[in-house]
Amino acid sequence: MKIQSVEPIEVAAPAGEASSPWSSTVILVKVTTGNGAVGWGEAPTTLMTAPVRESVREVARFYEGVELDRHAEALRRFEIYSFYRSRSMEATSALSAVDIACHDLVGRAAGVPVSTLLGGAIRDRVRAYSNGWYSDCIEPAEFAAKAKAMVASGFRALKFDPFGDEYRTLSPEGLDRAAARVGAVREAVGETVDLLIEYHGRFLPEAAIRAGRALDRFHPRFMEEPVLPELCDALRTFRERVATPVALGERLLTAADFESFLARGLVDILQPDITNSGGFSYGREIAGVAAAHGAPVAYHNAFGPVQTAATLQMDAVLPTFFLQESFEASWPAWKRSLVRGYEIERGEFAIPKKPGLGIEVDEAAVERFRSDVMEPIGPEPPWVIAGTWLRRPSAGPTPGGPSRPG
Repeated sequence: MKIQSVEPIEVAAPAGEASSPWSSTVILVKVTTGNGAVGWGEAPTTLMTAPVRESVREVARFYEGVELDRHAEALRRFEIYSFYRSRSMEATSALSAVDIACHDLVGRAAGVPVSTLLGGAIRDRVRAYSNGWYSDCIEPAEFAAKAKAMVASGFRALKFDPFGDEYRTLSPEGLDRAAARVGAVREAVGETVDLLIEYHGRFLPEAAIRAGRALDRFHPRFMEEPVLPELCDALRTFRERVATPVALGERLLTAADFESFLARGLVDILQPDITNSGGFSYGREIAGVAAAHGAPVAYHNAFGPVQTAATLQMDAVLPTFFLQESFEASWPAWKRSLVRGYEIERGEFAIPKKPGLGIEVDEAAVERFRSDVMEPIGPEPPWVIAGTWLRRPSAGPTPGGPSRPG
């Protein structure tokens, strides 16, 4: 079977329908062979929708006309030609989506799930943590109420960003507000639920460390991307002064990047994203790096359902699997309609066992939501959960005094 076409398809929220949590656009990649077989991949967006879509067209030139069972040769040839690949998320995202789709096709042709192509599943189910559940939360009581609802639905781990509109620096009042939110969630859900604190890579080192030391007392399971990515060397000091483990990886693109962060003592828990770090082909290399260091892996998974399906196939084979991110419980209807074939129930995913990614893409829904828009520029940046960045006039430090360590 020769690869006949590689098509990027953008889908987007319909007019008037809220798209948070996470990403008002999704880029799917449809790879079709000469005999009409179809495989699907996905690439991330986050204010790079148009560049990634066009990068898929660049990658397509290396795959179209190639025998499917030799798709790895196309990937290696793209490596040679793509001079900035190791530092271009647009290039690696496009490559990832095509690689995922090729594996989907190979698995379908062989009648086995992708996990079998990767060496075989070592687990059938994975524990998930919920993200995106705290839309429109500002006050601590609002975080607490929604956290309790997610725990009641079966989740035993919750990730959230308590920092509102603080960026780079962190005011004393901003730290008090963050601590009040985390404290309210901890009190609401108890000590048996894992809390995961999302920083979104937003702080200078001094501010990140102050926040970490203040929030340590709530016993989070990890703190994610506490410092601005370009200041990552400061993570060594953060880890020395803050007790909670550091998680990161969604902005790392190669196995060498992950090896470097582990070797330099900058991270505890790895969070690769299969849609920007080389799909399954490079995913195996990253898994090997994690295994060699004994590093837990909690795949980043914040965009669409094809990404989730692909990530679950990696989870099935990871020797150091830790947790799986999930936005599914808080998705808008349009995103839910794109794919059938996997479910999350009581905070766990069952890993699909059907051939390929184990899913069926609803092409009618894809056509219904097809778009060529760029992500809108709204009052909040696209990387936050909607309604959490804008501060209400009533919001302020919670009574009880400062929460910062002396």
